[in-house]
Amino acid sequence: MSHQTSREPIEILLVEDNPGDVRLAQEAFRTVDVETRFHTVSDGDEALTVLQERFASEASVHVDLVLLDLNLPRVSGFEVLETIRNDPELASLPILVLTSSKASEDVARSYDLCANAYLTKPSGPDEFASLGAAVESFWMDEAMLPPAPSEAPS
Repeated sequence: MSHQTSREPIEILLVEDNPGDVRLAQEAFRTVDVETRFHTVSDGDEALTVLQERFASEASVHVDLVLLDLNLPRVSGFEVLETIRNDPELASLPILVLTSSKASEDVARSYDLCANAYLTKPSGPDEFASLGAAVESFWMDEAMLPPAPSEAPS
């Protein structure tokens, strides 16, 4: 992955309205070998604003990976996912659904909307740490993340 060679931190947009889950997710990624930087928003509307503004100026938040809860106030996770996938500038952004729902219809709908992975929230800190390690191992060590549109070859 390009971040390993440049040693830049992985920028994660965490879209989560539960403060306890925000804390657990951030703690889980403190134990991984790759430096991560979290940008946290508590509803889908804020998430879309952050992502759509990332191209507006150099001062905006850069995002490499999105961890998206489905059950959000104002704009649902499904709506966020659909909006991202329908925006040519955002469509290639890796999105990992991280939610408490184990409902097969939520899993199917997430993949129909082109989520890159569907993960259920662990129940405790140790399980969150394992999840952080698994995400690091695959998404940060093994997978090649797409370049940001401003970095893409023309």
